[in-house]
Amino acid sequence: MSRTRRCSRTACGRPASGTLTYVYADQTAVLGPLATYAEPHAYDLCDLHSERLSAPRGWEVLRLAADPAAQGPSGDDLLALADAVREAGRPAPQARVAPAEETGRETSRKGHLRMLTTD
Repeated sequence: MSRTRRCSRTACGRPASGTLTYVYADQTAVLGPLATYAEPHAYDLCDLHSERLSAPRGWEVLRLAADPAAQGPSGDDLLALADAVREAGRPAPQARVAPAEETGRETSRKGHLRMLTTD
């Protein structure tokens, strides 16, 4: 079940459409597209409160428009996913395990594990 995030403003129940973050070092407020995840130091705002946003005196407000091309997976994402599926579907190569006689002398054994020494 998908839960829609709500505006962070008190008593506002509208769905959030953008995320506000502050860059204190630069005295900048950045309002951009709704973040993928809710962050503790970010504020989700509805359309109404995004339009009415003001910053403290001396601060700059940057409004970042949503990139329509960035909505959904890119061609690179789809190719990476296809490569991962192909790789998972390939049979694992059979590794050749050399017998103890070829690699060294077996000194101890515990279950299916064994310790070999080389001369």
